[in-house]
Amino acid sequence: MFQHRSFADHEQVVHVSDPAVGLRCIIAMHSTRLGPAIGGCRVREYGSEDEALDDVLRLSRGMTMKAAVANVPFGGGKMVVLLEPGQTKTPALMRGVGRAIARLGGHYITGEDVGSTVADMAEIREETDHVLGLPPEAGGSGDPSPSTALGIFAGIEAAVRARLPGRGLSDIVVAVQGLGNVGFNLCHLLHHAGAKLVVADVRPELVARAVTAFGATSCEVQSVHAAPSDVFSPCALGAGLNPGTIPEIRARIIAGGANNQLADETRDGGALMERGILYAPDYVINSGGMIQLAAEFLPDGQADVRRRVLGIGDTLSAIFDRSERDAIPTHAAAADLAEARLYSPAALTAAAQ
Repeated sequence: MFQHRSFADHEQVVHVSDPAVGLRCIIAMHSTRLGPAIGGCRVREYGSEDEALDDVLRLSRGMTMKAAVANVPFGGGKMVVLLEPGQTKTPALMRGVGRAIARLGGHYITGEDVGSTVADMAEIREETDHVLGLPPEAGGSGDPSPSTALGIFAGIEAAVRARLPGRGLSDIVVAVQGLGNVGFNLCHLLHHAGAKLVVADVRPELVARAVTAFGATSCEVQSVHAAPSDVFSPCALGAGLNPGTIPEIRARIIAGGANNQLADETRDGGALMERGILYAPDYVINSGGMIQLAAEFLPDGQADVRRRVLGIGDTLSAIFDRSERDAIPTHAAAADLAEARLYSPAALTAAAQ
């Protein structure tokens, strides 16, 4: 574990097995320096346990950075549930997830992620209080996807101002990869603002729906990154920005909701800068959902969610300015901001109270 390529001084990594309900999962808590580790519950098939471990380690570190940049009093964590080939998700499985979380005594708080739903959070809640994103009728804030999409929309606006001065959303083309809850909500916002859309997803029914609803042009998933566009918005799984795809990208801006978009931060972030492509760091632009969920644990937090989510655009503008001023990639400028907040005396004092 300590020599794993994605281990980044994680505080705790827990492997859980509950054969009675078919549960195999890994919970990674990267940091509780600023508060309990917050991170979604990802449920999917993995090619191997090592692939799952790599995913949870990278995602949990990203959540630490995301929480720090968003200035919420939480640390970073993640949970991945490994489904066997052909295994279906069941209420009993999700209650097993809840029991695993309960044993951590509040150090980890989960929420919705890829493969899990608001209804799943209600099942988890039967076994633990340490869950976010419950249905509104159960006292939660519901699906965080619209907030994530709103933050990405604000981030795209900021990126267009920075890289395409004099142009607005009404005269740009955005290529969206992934039409899940986040991607589809983002398409709705962009369409309403007048943007032209190119869309791709592995589920043809969602592509057809977007074409009908938004007048979008369809594209194959494996080639949408190379589609003629002003903005490429990856909203599916991570590591899509790599030595194979970066030379093919025709957009001048990358701004999307997927986590861990850079297969290798230093190599691929530098390559994007060399090509003159403005990259909106993923854990900054996609933090809207986390802001909504974190607010559930804060007094009167929900009243301020929309303003804070829209503030993602201002945060990105500051990162873009720092990147240009210091001639460093945007991912490095974002990391500097996250680490400054993560280790600031004021933040640590607030977390201790």
